[in-house]
Amino acid sequence: MKLELISFKLCPFAQRAVILLNEQGIDFELTYINPMDPPDWFKAISPTGQVPLLKANDQIIFESSVITEFINDISTTDIHPKDVIQKANNRSWIAFSGDMLGDMFDIVTGDEEKFNTAKKALFGKLAKIESVKDSKTFFNGDEFNMIDAAFAPIFMRLSWINEFTNNALSLAEFKNLSAWSDAILALDVVKNSVVDGLEDVYYSNIEGREGHLSTLLVEEDY
Repeated sequence: MKLELISFKLCPFAQRAVILLNEQGIDFELTYINPMDPPDWFKAISPTGQVPLLKANDQIIFESSVITEFINDISTTDIHPKDVIQKANNRSWIAFSGDMLGDMFDIVTGDEEKFNTAKKALFGKLAKIESVKDSKTFFNGDEFNMIDAAFAPIFMRLSWINEFTNNALSLAEFKNLSAWSDAILALDVVKNSVVDGLEDVYYSNIEGREGHLSTLLVEEDY
């Protein structure tokens, strides 16, 4: 099966798919576009005009959650836990995490009031996850599952922001989430899910948005 994943470099939803494809050893091509000026060929094949988009033998699969479930369907091993209740629970938290990415977008782009509102909303969600996360390495234990891949882009961006600032979004109050984040970000399959230098691009993105977060950046070279 020929697979082509179409997205842009900073897309967290595409990063989830990249992690899973690499984790499962599935061959694919990765094509980047400019989301602010998408090419005509992309407009012609994308029903929503959004990324990520997956071409499978020239058939179009869209919506990020559908793409990740498709990757699971074509994998030789199930990326979800076997227990059906646990699997449903994981899917619920994956859906929940989508709103967290929305909060993070507002944190990056918003003025001081919007920043504080989004930070409060994000940390409220983090507290809810902390309340159900135990001290196991990954969400379900020692095995890396789809839910871990889903949270990887969130933890990576939080790590970057804390590196760029004086820990403006520190996870120190969340003991189990902090350990979970460290375990996920230490994996090669996560480290290699983004292009070299994306940390610099993210820093420049924060600067360019000129939101409140940009005023918290420390004066260092990235």
